[in-house]
Amino acid sequence: MAVRLLDTQYNADSYQKYRFSPSENLQSVIFSYLEEKKVDPLRLAVDVGCGSGQSTRVLAARFEKVVGTDISEAQIEAAKQAASFPNVSYHVCPAEELPFADGSVDLVTAFTAAHWFDMPKFMKEVDRVLRPHGCVALSTYSTNFSMHYKDCSERLTEIFTETQDLLLKYADEKVNLVIAEYKEVFESVPFPDKKRVTQILDKIPMSVSGVIGLFQSFSMYQAFLRSDPEGAKSLLQKTEQRFLETMGVCSKETQVEIGIRSVSVLGCKGP
Repeated sequence: MAVRLLDTQYNADSYQKYRFSPSENLQSVIFSYLEEKKVDPLRLAVDVGCGSGQSTRVLAARFEKVVGTDISEAQIEAAKQAASFPNVSYHVCPAEELPFADGSVDLVTAFTAAHWFDMPKFMKEVDRVLRPHGCVALSTYSTNFSMHYKDCSERLTEIFTETQDLLLKYADEKVNLVIAEYKEVFESVPFPDKKRVTQILDKIPMSVSGVIGLFQSFSMYQAFLRSDPEGAKSLLQKTEQRFLETMGVCSKETQVEIGIRSVSVLGCKGP
């Protein structure tokens, strides 16, 4: 069953505030794949492990109906409270028990979530709910982040990576699927027609405080926080101070860019 690691209101609010929507280039890869596979009409998309709904809402313009699902009641409540679209709804359920009829779904997506699922059971559900020629898109950003500001981008990226490496010591073993860039996820897709795209590059604008909030939203930070609250808080305080000193600024609302590289596993069900 999908792992319930983020089922608190704090974590849901943190996700809503600091996690970014699927990047423009990632969206382009997925929608281009649907066009390539001639998925039409686009009636129903299901976004599994939707968290607070950022990834669900980007599908609204393309589909008649979009349903976001998550095992966390707190995440679903946060998604429902956010501004949305009339064709988007949310449902609490495990990824391995999707409440949709056989052959009724055109696209199943999961953004930075699939590594938490029981993959064999989830893939059986994907195969069951997808209509003939329906598609699946399972995406994540890799652990290769960069941070950009004027002429100190290299040093900022080093600080970011050092902090991330410390947090990775507290990562659940399922995060290894992300570190391996979803190779095992790709192998688990039951359709012969599939591919894995690994070089999807984007830059996301955010403030220094937003970068710290992004760290706070990571499951590995939450594990560190439970294990050593003072140590976890101190790490991010020091990280923020190092960022500001390197940039030569005082305001944590100073804008930077975070470079991300996304990975997407795409598959198309046969006739």
